[in-house]
Amino acid sequence: MSTTLADFVAASSWAEVEAQAHQARRSILNFFATTLGSARDPVVTAAMRTLSPFSGAATATVIGRSERLDALCASFLNAVAANLLDFDDTHPETIIHPAAPVAAPVLALAETRGLSGRDVLTAFILGGEVTCRIGNAVSPHHYARGWHITSTCGIFGAAAACAKLLGLPAEGIANTIGIAASQSAGNVENLPSAAKNVSVGNAARNGLFAALLAQQGYEAAPRAIEGPLGWARTMGDEPDLARLLDGLGKTWEIAKNTYKPYPAGIVFHSVIDACLLLRERIGRRLAEIEEVTVQGSALLLARGDRAVNNEREARVSIHHCAACGLLLGAAGVAEFTHDTVVRPDIAQFRSEVKAELDPGLPDGAARVSLSLSSGEIFTETVISPRGSPAAPLADRDIEQKLRECVRTGRSDWDADRVIEAVWRLDASDNAAELMQSLRPTPPDDFTRS
Repeated sequence: MSTTLADFVAASSWAEVEAQAHQARRSILNFFATTLGSARDPVVTAAMRTLSPFSGAATATVIGRSERLDALCASFLNAVAANLLDFDDTHPETIIHPAAPVAAPVLALAETRGLSGRDVLTAFILGGEVTCRIGNAVSPHHYARGWHITSTCGIFGAAAACAKLLGLPAEGIANTIGIAASQSAGNVENLPSAAKNVSVGNAARNGLFAALLAQQGYEAAPRAIEGPLGWARTMGDEPDLARLLDGLGKTWEIAKNTYKPYPAGIVFHSVIDACLLLRERIGRRLAEIEEVTVQGSALLLARGDRAVNNEREARVSIHHCAACGLLLGAAGVAEFTHDTVVRPDIAQFRSEVKAELDPGLPDGAARVSLSLSSGEIFTETVISPRGSPAAPLADRDIEQKLRECVRTGRSDWDADRVIEAVWRLDASDNAAELMQSLRPTPPDDFTRS
């Protein structure tokens, strides 16, 4: 398994992946959007203060800020920021968010080494493919056991992508993947806390670390993933090798990637869409709502039928997502901030929302019913929410998302400059010069020169 993936990564060039380049640019554009949206969040700032004194040469950009750190630290911080708002890309079959753990180290390493935009895109596409195919092979049992699959599988994509950028041969890439297997971690219980983002940051940083170790001659077991005591069996069940290997190099998982219109868990998007539709139908009669019932699959209830005490819990709450759609008529970054979450009227509305199981609804779907004081009942069912494969975001939607994230994240980066740079990424000869062109001046308090 590791050997086959390594052979594939080593043998693949720009010519083999170029057809996937536009989708890769969409993914990287979305990555910049979500990273810029939270680059100055207290969680990212705290991590920056923690890592900055230990950083080596300042060769890699912390996106959304003017300072740089070493590639390992920048990988960690940018992956944390990209995942922090629950606004990142999603691979529907696994619910992996592949860009955060893969794009962060790819950009940091490429900037450090002065590699080209084509190198970045090639490595990113291959890393995303490794991430999602390994995720396919262990889904759904791996996630169901409590492993945070973005982190646990993302490290393999980060590792493979960085090994590709370093020019390692197939044997070195296989060792990189095996070394990554010793560092894979992250659990679902931590989703409502910043600890979730730590594992995503570690996936990015430790994937790069694995590649650097392999470059220095570190070796790993050839069956570190699929062996009797390997990663897959210790963290789930026997891997489905057909789902991992069938069509490798011919069909591409990045082609399935989706992008969120709302900064909330993907399974809550149908709840939001249904509530927005109901708000349109009842007009100014919000005060007449007596009861809200949200029905969905066991996955929806397991993830979202929870008390809300902070903005993180709000992003994975059926009740808060319903309040956003019905009471606020919007579900952007502002609707999930602390100030909105603790509003008394929002808290009261959340208490009026009931969550019920409907095993007939597929994962990702939702049915919302309103009972009004007049006795009228209004119902909307959404099977394929906005942003899903059936209703994908257009390029201009992702561009607008980036502009909004720059604004809500209070970033001093120029949104249009970032957008133009990402769309022209394959024309860039030097990632270091590209990232330098995006960083604002003057430097802020954390700059390390």
